[in-house]
Amino acid sequence: MRLNTLRFRAMAPESHLSEPICLIQNRDRKLFVCEKALHLLSEIRQPVVVVAIVGLYRTGKSYLMNKLAGRNSGFPLGSTVQSKTKGIWMWCVPYPGRPGQTLVLLDTEGLGDVEKGDTQNDTWIFALAVLLSSTLVYNSFGAIDQQAMDQLHYVTELTERIKSKSSPGGGSGGLEDSAEFVRFFPSFVWALRDFTLQLELNGHPITEDEYLEHSLRLRKGDASDVQLYNLPRKCIRMFFPTRKCFIFDRPTTRKNLPQLESMQESQLEPDFVEQAGQFCRYIYITSKEKTIPGGHLVNGRLLANLVTTYVDTIRSGQVPCMESAVLALAEIENSAAIHDATVRYGELMDQKLKLPMETVQELLGIHAECEKEALQVFLARAFKDDQQRFQVELMKTMDQMKEGFCQKNEQESSKLCWAVLMSLSGELEENIKQGVYSCPGGHKLFSDDLKEMERRYHQEQKKGVMAETVLQQFLKEKENVSRAILLSDQALSEKEKEMAEAKAKAEAAQREQEIQKQKQAELEQKMEDQKRSYELNIQQLEEKMVKERDNLLKEQNMMMESKLREQEALLKDGFQKEANRLNGEINQLREQTGNIKKPSWIGGVLGGLADAVTLFLPGIVPRIAGSLVSNFIKRL
Repeated sequence: MRLNTLRFRAMAPESHLSEPICLIQNRDRKLFVCEKALHLLSEIRQPVVVVAIVGLYRTGKSYLMNKLAGRNSGFPLGSTVQSKTKGIWMWCVPYPGRPGQTLVLLDTEGLGDVEKGDTQNDTWIFALAVLLSSTLVYNSFGAIDQQAMDQLHYVTELTERIKSKSSPGGGSGGLEDSAEFVRFFPSFVWALRDFTLQLELNGHPITEDEYLEHSLRLRKGDASDVQLYNLPRKCIRMFFPTRKCFIFDRPTTRKNLPQLESMQESQLEPDFVEQAGQFCRYIYITSKEKTIPGGHLVNGRLLANLVTTYVDTIRSGQVPCMESAVLALAEIENSAAIHDATVRYGELMDQKLKLPMETVQELLGIHAECEKEALQVFLARAFKDDQQRFQVELMKTMDQMKEGFCQKNEQESSKLCWAVLMSLSGELEENIKQGVYSCPGGHKLFSDDLKEMERRYHQEQKKGVMAETVLQQFLKEKENVSRAILLSDQALSEKEKEMAEAKAKAEAAQREQEIQKQKQAELEQKMEDQKRSYELNIQQLEEKMVKERDNLLKEQNMMMESKLREQEALLKDGFQKEANRLNGEINQLREQTGNIKKPSWIGGVLGGLADAVTLFLPGIVPRIAGSLVSNFIKRL
């Protein structure tokens, strides 16, 4: 497939950004985040694939990035001895052939700029490119010789510029800090520009990848010069999960290089055009979404937070730590996930509730639907909620919001019921004022009118959950009036009056009993709903943890494959000591993987949620938590 054909199909939608923008400024040897770029990046909700390019200044890095963006121009190309790109520039474009992803291209400041004269600053640029990317392209001129390796000394300094864990030996089963780099480091692609050598070894043709592997072979010996020779090679082999090599002929004559941006592909060397096409196709096909340890996908918003965290850490004089960055990111994202979920819950409840609802059960049914969707919103964004404190906070918040809707439902029902009663009792009130019932037989007349009003009240539909309670309040307000009419009714004997008063009290007690029964039933319904809510949270968390475990196992397998591959190569070349050291890391990885596969890995998380929820649902969880967790373990 020709590169231009792939680009034509893929770039049909408009790009997220029409041109590159500075993401990280390098001013006075200090790094600063550009707020405008950060804002634009934060608006990208899709998973991002981040391709960064690093290398010495004036080696044509920007040209390759423009080709990946499907353009001839964009990132500035320089044709003089001065470096054009300062800091790190970003270009967000639609991913060719992947409509659900965004391709983020990072063009970095050229390393080794004589005008800058600050190698430490270069090392931080290199470290940031490693931390932010999912594919790292290292761009250099000519062959991979010792000079090229010496120029790549930045890779040997990564152990001083990046930490995996916040404390040595913590959180990863005892693996050395740099042994964890392969978990989150990008794929490594070495682009060799203006390559003029024949790809041959011992008189036989070899591929670019074979050339790279041959160049990365170690030398035997303990002398200091051997150690220096081996160090950058070891770092490349041990830190990056995969590696690839591309060679490029000179694109055109030296005289035409200043016009490279404006030249058509037909004006360039055909071999270079084909090589650039192969490079772009490889990047498009093999580059993966940016993830953080645990396999959590990174979108533009998360990437923006990572950029801020890393740059702020570097500027403060500290070393960026992946574990600390992930935990800081989790705090931000999980808090935002609660906000998103509660907003969604409120929106759905407002849309679906038609107050007043006839029964609490009906309201709880709608609440259950809305809660399920809100929980999905939360779990889709939340990660690294190890103690489930954010999920428990969401449960508490939604339970409180549910109670708020229940109270609002009661208020709306009460208002409606009182309005109905005021309308129906108008004639009764007027008769009381006019003394219509102050006559012999008046109490029976009053009682009959009151019963008729009750009958008409009960015929009114959709009064809501407070219908009987409000009626009871209304009738209680009329008890003194009824008793006064009864005592003044000369048509009744004292005995009849006593009997009538006793009957009225019994009817009032019966109504009160019915109301209490209704309240008890509603309380039981709410407790049953809390049980359902807890079971829903356990079920959804279980599903999320199963996916996270699968992602973590993939990550473990990737690390295992990388280390086994390197161990095999070391043994083949006779480096027994180095292979044995890797064997220790491999065994630790196997132990980690075995622990992750155990039912207790997920069962412990579910048990943790049960313990946390018990604090605010003490009457519900203890009865069902144990059985839910044990049932899960049995299923595994």
